[in-house]
Amino acid sequence: MRPFVDAPEAPWSPQHEARLTRLRWLSRVLDAQWSIPGTRYRVGLDGLVGLIPGVGDAAGALLSTYILYEAMRLGAPRRVLLRMAANIALESVVGALPVVGDLFDVAWQANTKNVALLQAALTARRTASVRP
Repeated sequence: MRPFVDAPEAPWSPQHEARLTRLRWLSRVLDAQWSIPGTRYRVGLDGLVGLIPGVGDAAGALLSTYILYEAMRLGAPRRVLLRMAANIALESVVGALPVVGDLFDVAWQANTKNVALLQAALTARRTASVRP
C-alpha cells in the first residue's frame, strides 16, 4: 500500500480490533501511564524520555510515528493521517524547547489525540459500510 493513499475498504476483522487495542495501550504508556501527585495531569514515557537532552524528543517522535504507520496499515483516510502527522510534528518541534517544551509535551499528548482520531475515523467508516 502506498503511503497517504486511501485504502479500499476491507472488512473489519479481529486482527484490526487487536491492532487498535494495541495502539490504545501504546498511547496510554506514552502519554498517560502515571499520574502526577497532587494534580490531575498524567505523564507517560514520551514525557519522561523527552527530558533527555538531544535524543529524548527524537525517540518520542519515533514511537509516535509507529502509531501513524499502523494507522496507514489500518486504512485511515488521508486527512486523518495528515492531521496525525501534524500532531507529531507540533509535539516534536515545541517539545525540543528546553523546559517549556517538556511541559507542552506532557500537556499536548499527541499519541492520545492520534489514537482518538484514528478510532473515530475507523468507527465512521465501519458504521457507513453497515448502513444500507
